[in-house]
Amino acid sequence: MAAASELPTLLGITVRRTLVVGRVSVIVGCIMVTFYSAAFGLEGPLFTSIGTLVLPIFAVSGGIGGALVFANDRTKGVLEYLVAYGLSARRILFNVLIAGLVQATIVLGVGTVAGVSSYLLSGYALTPQLPEALLTYTFPMSYLTVCMMTTVGVFWTSLSSPRAGMNSPVGVLPLIGVAPTSAALVLALSLRTYTSQVLLGTELAIAVIVLLLITRTSQLMPTERLLSTA
Repeated sequence: MAAASELPTLLGITVRRTLVVGRVSVIVGCIMVTFYSAAFGLEGPLFTSIGTLVLPIFAVSGGIGGALVFANDRTKGVLEYLVAYGLSARRILFNVLIAGLVQATIVLGVGTVAGVSSYLLSGYALTPQLPEALLTYTFPMSYLTVCMMTTVGVFWTSLSSPRAGMNSPVGVLPLIGVAPTSAALVLALSLRTYTSQVLLGTELAIAVIVLLLITRTSQLMPTERLLSTA
């Protein structure tokens, strides 16, 4: 049996399959984020203050494809095949995470371009606050929440019964991803004086959660749970 380090990463295949399986969420996410970002951009400062806080919600909705592929592969016994050939659980997890991030990047990129273009075409001058908001909150928060959503989904799927339906976590994953972003948005709007602290604190909390989950991959994603029971 070949060592895991000698195996192909399968990352490219996972990304392509994720884009196919999750194409509906990406298309819907791109359409919705274009509409809302353009609307915020027309209002100029509103895009900087509120639009940049809303963008991660759409990124999460478009980044569910990785978890979908993992759930499908487990049900169909594909993961059993990969494990038998020496692919580690952590490597499978990272492939799925990156695939989900690629999907989220597409939606996030479309939304950012739509919002910034609408902002500039409306005659507003580009201020330092806009790129700062995008770089310090929009992009990191989007990627962190997608990572948290996908990791929770992968571990939940691994530990649950491999049947579709009520035992599948995929249907509620967007809520898990959107919850912290929505909470940060509400707090930021309620406590305008402490907006930056609230947003940074939320990002740090999610980063810690994701890191803790990944360090427990062997416990939360045991190899024997990836084997088909059929």
